[in-house]
Amino acid sequence: MPAITPTTNTSFSTGQLVMVEPVSFTGTGAEYFRIWITNTFLSIVTLGIYSAWAKVRRTRYFYGNTRLAGASFDYHGEPKAILKGRAAALLLLIAYQVFSEMPGLLAGALALLLIAALPWLIWRSLQFKLYNTSYRGIRFGFGGSAASAYIAYLMWPVISSLTAFLLAPMAHQRIKRFQHGESRYGASRFSFDASVGRFYLLYLKAFLVFVAGGIVLGLLLGNLLAAFYRHSGAQTEAFRGALVFLAAFYVWAMLMYPVFSAMLQNLVWNHTSIGPHRVESRVALGRVAFIALTNLLAILCTLGLYMPFAKMRMMKYRLESVGLLVDGSLDDFVADAQAQAGATGEGVADLLDFDLSL
Repeated sequence: MPAITPTTNTSFSTGQLVMVEPVSFTGTGAEYFRIWITNTFLSIVTLGIYSAWAKVRRTRYFYGNTRLAGASFDYHGEPKAILKGRAAALLLLIAYQVFSEMPGLLAGALALLLIAALPWLIWRSLQFKLYNTSYRGIRFGFGGSAASAYIAYLMWPVISSLTAFLLAPMAHQRIKRFQHGESRYGASRFSFDASVGRFYLLYLKAFLVFVAGGIVLGLLLGNLLAAFYRHSGAQTEAFRGALVFLAAFYVWAMLMYPVFSAMLQNLVWNHTSIGPHRVESRVALGRVAFIALTNLLAILCTLGLYMPFAKMRMMKYRLESVGLLVDGSLDDFVADAQAQAGATGEGVADLLDFDLSL
């Protein structure tokens, strides 16, 4: 499906025609490759210290090349603040590693303490990321409370696990509702209206797509194996065919992650709005699967050197599949004074590889 282009559409709220402003991404793989290779080299030779500066450089490049209605986004995070957060996070992980080697209940108690701290750290990370993001000179922000963060990131996941993950879609919906519903742009808050039922439908569709793909792979490889067996009569073909099927199924399972992410992007952003303006996402699942598969093949053939090009290729498509249905003027937003959030949560999120992006 082609990227969204400037056009008119019908407003969700008033029924009147509104302008659809598409998101555009002007970054290129060659530019990002230079940033990526430099960041990787300097992070290695400085034993990870440069990674905070690398993140700021990388994020500013992504934000500066993401444009909406003629203006780009800006990132204001400071490397020293991120480095302090990462140092604190590293100390926590080292302490856990040390105490985990000790007998008794100390290691278990420390693990529980870290788990109990994660919702607060995630909440602070969201505050830090959004406060340091701006558009047209107005900063984003994140509200909520520590209590609501614990409900979203601790209570609901625990409840989901106790029900054999039958409530996982509900827990997912609660997390996204917290992330989007507590976000703001200046003095204006975002709203999120996707129901729990839509999340259950999303999980059901993803499961059916995964099973259908596995069945198709089984039939194709089964017929191929039968043809080889009839031709050669070698029973070793059965073992080879099983290996080929497992490899193909593993690749299919890997492709399901970007496919599910695309389905989630459409669901979440098509139910997100700010004031009279609504977000529109039209990611095509087949296109995402094709990009992911060809990216994987290119990364394998280049021994990993294609990774920055693959990242830019997927990011460009997914960003340019998003548009904003502008009902009125984007100049009506008012800036809101906010207290600066700390970077400790940001550092922990990076070390533990949490994906906290909205």
